[in-house]
Amino acid sequence: MNDNKLYMNIIRFILLTVGSIIAALALEIFLIPNTILDGGVTGISMIISRLTSIPLSILVIICNIPFIYIGYKNLGKGFLVRTIYSMIIFSVMLHLFESFSPFTDEILLATVFGGVILGAGVGLVIRFGGCVDGTESVAIVISKKTNLSVGQIVLIFNLMIYTVAGFMFGFDRAMYSLLTYFITFKIIDFVSEGLEQAKAAMIITEKGTSLSKEIYKRLGRTTTTIRGKGLISGEKEVLYCVLTRIEVYELRKIVEAMDSSAFVTIQEVSDIIGTHIKSNKKWKKEGK
Repeated sequence: MNDNKLYMNIIRFILLTVGSIIAALALEIFLIPNTILDGGVTGISMIISRLTSIPLSILVIICNIPFIYIGYKNLGKGFLVRTIYSMIIFSVMLHLFESFSPFTDEILLATVFGGVILGAGVGLVIRFGGCVDGTESVAIVISKKTNLSVGQIVLIFNLMIYTVAGFMFGFDRAMYSLLTYFITFKIIDFVSEGLEQAKAAMIITEKGTSLSKEIYKRLGRTTTTIRGKGLISGEKEVLYCVLTRIEVYELRKIVEAMDSSAFVTIQEVSDIIGTHIKSNKKWKKEGK
């Protein structure tokens, strides 16, 4: 069992490495030479790098520090380790690829292929529990305290970045950057099995109470418990929980650690009607 866990961790970090390298390649070979910005913290780092001549590889690490901390507070130590590892690889590869010649100076080709390759790299990192841009971890926190979804917050954040880029580099570049963002968004969706923020998890377990408490403790998500009965396995508890796709990996780790015999399904949620928990403090005040 321990050997299998070690093997899976090795594979996980290999794929985090591959994803980080692909993402760095897309930026340095396609996007940066053509003044096409990525979104999020990386986009901010690209703007600062152009203004100050500070290497992008250094700025990516520095600008992400507060976002990494927020992600750690909400998603745990495992997320912290994988994210720091992914960002270090991403930063090192940005530095190495900086001296490479761009693949094309055709702006539309750079936009499309850069967006596709960047989305593939970032999606691979996200799929295996890491992160190369801390924007979404902050968006999760804001989402829990407002009526905005994670996707809406990230979009608003990026629109602000592209507006600034428009004044600095021209609005044609800002529009190409926005097009790259939408392409990247859809590719991440494909690679990481769903970028949209809403996911529904159904967990069939014999340890419903302890799992529910741990999910709330680690992710700040409440669960609905349903009594069930298996034809062979007998009495069971069915937990239903709505969460973001970046939290799916942590949910899997929680279930694996607490009940290896649990049966878990993850489904996409196209829309949410009604209210759900947004803040741990609010939940405690209501005495639920």
